[in-house]
Formats: sequence, C-alpha cells, structure tokens
Amino acid sequence: MTGRRLRTVDLARVAGLSTQQIRNYEEAGVLPAAGRTESGYRVFGEAHRQALLAYRALVRGYGPVTAARIMRTVHAGDVPGALALVDEAHAGLHAERAALRATGEAMEELARQAPGTDGTRAAGGLRIGEVARLLGVRTSALRVWEAAGLVAPPRERGTRYRLYGPSDVRDARIVHSLRRGHYLFAQIRPVLAELRREGGSEAELRSALAARAGTLTARTRAMLAGAGRLHAYLDCLDGPDGLDRPEGLDRPGPDRPDAVSAAGTTTGSTAGAPQPSAR
Repeated sequence: MTGRRLRTVDLARVAGLSTQQIRNYEEAGVLPAAGRTESGYRVFGEAHRQALLAYRALVRGYGPVTAARIMRTVHAGDVPGALALVDEAHAGLHAERAALRATGEAMEELARQAPGTDGTRAAGGLRIGEVARLLGVRTSALRVWEAAGLVAPPRERGTRYRLYGPSDVRDARIVHSLRRGHYLFAQIRPVLAELRREGGSEAELRSALAARAGTLTARTRAMLAGAGRLHAYLDCLDGPDGLDRPEGLDRPGPDRPDAVSAAGTTTGSTAGAPQPSAR
C-alpha cells in the first residue's frame, strides 16, 4: 500500500460510499486534507484510507457526532484531546452499565419483599408514617428523598397528606435499598427513570433490562472495534514516512470548517456539510 495514490472514486469504493461523501468527509475534517494534482483533482493515500476506515468504525460505536469530533481533533494535531473524547464516551457507557446493574439489584430486592406489603392493601394508599414503618426508616428520610425528586407521592385532597400508592412505595423501596448500598442520589435517579420508563410487570421489566444489557454489550464491542481502527490510524500517522502522505496532507485546507454537524458526516446525507468541490 505504501506509495499508492488513490483517486476520490478509489477511496469511495473502500467503504462503499459515493464520491460526494468522500468530498464531504475531507472538507469537513473527518479525513485529513488531500493533496491536489496540477489540474486540481484530489489525491489521496494510505493515510486517508486508514482515516476513512477509522471514522466509519468509530461511527458504529460512538455515533457520528463523537466520531467526527475525534477525527477532527486528531487532524488538529491534538491526539491527547482525541483520546480524551474516547475516554469520555467509555465513561458514559460505564455509567449506563452501572445504572442498569443497580436497577437489577433493586429488582432483586423487590422480589425478596413479602407479597402484600407494597401498599396495595390500602385502597387510598399509605401515609408517610405507614411507609416509614414499612421500610424501617424515619419519615424525615422520606421527605429528603421527596425533596431530591426521588419519590413524588400525591397529596390527599383537603388534608394535603401524602398518599403513597403501589408505585410510590416501590420507588421508596428502591431508594432505601440503593441507599443502603451507598448509592448517591445522582446514581439512583437513572435507576428510577429506567423503572418508570419500562413500566409493566416484573417479567416485562426483567426482559427489558436483559435487552438493554445486550445493547450495551453490542455498543461496547463496537466501541472497541472503533478504538482499534483509531489506533491503527494513529500508528499510520506516526510512521517514519507517514505512509505515503501525498503532498499537502499536512496543510489544513483554506476552507476547513470550524465544526462538523451530524448531518454533514453521516452516511447518505450531505445536509449541513460544506459545499463540495466537483473534483
């Protein structure tokens, strides 16, 4: 591959794209700046091929916006900054996985509770003192959880007493369980949001959690694949001769945009991208 010069159409065939998309990628900074022939046609090389493969792999795991930011940061000469974006994405995925694990733990805790103790026996719900005795906590703890937005029991008309229905008691149980596991309020909120979003029966919720776990695993593998391609591209740039970088590769284009929109970098879309040259 070293020394091979690629035309726009050659590079497009590498990833099954149109030549227009290759022009968009190069002008948007997803690919490094291309060299030009005397007649003005773009000239690409192995570094561009590696960049294209890296970006396409990053999109599958990190999404088009983050993938574009990573590639642009690399091409700006800030490799540590690009790797920080990778770290940030992995940290976000880890947070999602931790919340999912906490949700599963909360579900197990609920399953261990004795049936008929979730407030369903009281047609109008349970008052705060009854819920406090049920959980073995102080009423002040329930009020703190409410102030933090973790539980939101409705108020009884007239008396304005709090009335905990079955879902409110469930939320209070989950908060109590996770607090005993030293989870912070900020970590508990996504757990409750997950339960409220999925709703349904216990079996349906377990199925939804299993599906979410599968999705996170697939994303992790896609991110690892993307990171591997990025590593190969960085090795390409670090090579002794830059792996056949054509003349002009290290020079940023005069019309290089300051930002890349998601629409300008996703497959099959040119909306929002810089207006491409015909060559």
